[in-house]
Amino acid sequence: MDKNVERIAKLDTATLSDALDRLGIQGQCHGIKPRTAGFRLAGRAFTILYGPASTPPGTVGDFIDDVPDGHVVVLDNGGRVDCTVWGDIMTEIAHRRKLGGTVIDGVCRDVSLCMDLGYPVFSRDHWMRTGKDRVQVEATNVPVNIGNARVAPGDLLRGDADGLIVVPQVHEQAVLAAAEEIAMVEDRIREAVRGGMRLDEARREFGYHTLQTRKK
Repeated sequence: MDKNVERIAKLDTATLSDALDRLGIQGQCHGIKPRTAGFRLAGRAFTILYGPASTPPGTVGDFIDDVPDGHVVVLDNGGRVDCTVWGDIMTEIAHRRKLGGTVIDGVCRDVSLCMDLGYPVFSRDHWMRTGKDRVQVEATNVPVNIGNARVAPGDLLRGDADGLIVVPQVHEQAVLAAAEEIAMVEDRIREAVRGGMRLDEARREFGYHTLQTRKK
């Protein structure tokens, strides 16, 4: 098992967001949300870049069998919400293969199946119109844009009810360490308050208000 996938799975996106802010790294994927609040994902990125369909049109992609076990399928459809690049057949196969989830800068369809299976899909929205003959795969395993954040192949992804975070592979040790420290401090604040300390005193004692401040 990938140790850093295990580490990031124990952290929530809010804590990771604070860690990214502390380190001056952009990794919050704006506007990308789970199709249901119970969805969680953690894994490494397998990326697909889409573009407008050519004449004659290319394919929307038959890449699913090439995605490594546990990886997250990351689809950059340019934020388009007028046509989908993910539906029920892909969801069924991805769930059966135990992939880590699917992320779309765009929309999915057949959303009821991913909810029934508990297969996590994060996207801008969902709508039924197909992407066939409207968009096509331009490249596989290249850097892509998801919610104004760069996602490269192999980057760490974490999604929960609050949204989606990408942690660049080159920075993952520093980000994970910072996030674990922030989580530990917040746990200490909770314990202090449960023990009778005022919240403002606990926050002051443990440096809560500077947890996410960028370090020089």
